[in-house]
Amino acid sequence: MKVSECMTSDVTCCDPGANLQEVSRMMIDRDCGEIPVVDENWRPVGVVTDRDIACRAVAQGRDGLTVHARDVMTSPVITVHPDDDIEECCKTMEQHRVRRVPVVDESGCCCGIISQADIALKASEGRTAELLRDVSEPTARRFGPGSEQ
Repeated sequence: MKVSECMTSDVTCCDPGANLQEVSRMMIDRDCGEIPVVDENWRPVGVVTDRDIACRAVAQGRDGLTVHARDVMTSPVITVHPDDDIEECCKTMEQHRVRRVPVVDESGCCCGIISQADIALKASEGRTAELLRDVSEPTARRFGPGSEQ
């Protein structure tokens, strides 16, 4: 099975200058927990997760109207391609301990997103359980300066 068979292709992205209130509204409107941050050519430069907002802004008392995606985004961004095998995608997610991954086309432009939930709907129960276990394994503190996705 390929990533293209599982991914959400109708992805909502933001630019680095979007304020966190805008990004949060995008998450509410799309019922999602991650918004890819893209440059003017739709190439991902980072992602903002609901956890990024909570840990890098709200918990620090920062104002969601003056803090921007670029200020809290996780970067560099981990990506996969639509033609990647779902097993390869799962290994990437496990290696980087991420629950969602932007999908980029051959020119590097964001064309979708794939999440654990997308995989759970299509992959075997065993593979889904393995992905969930490996991604959820506790890690050291991940939200300090310079932290990665």
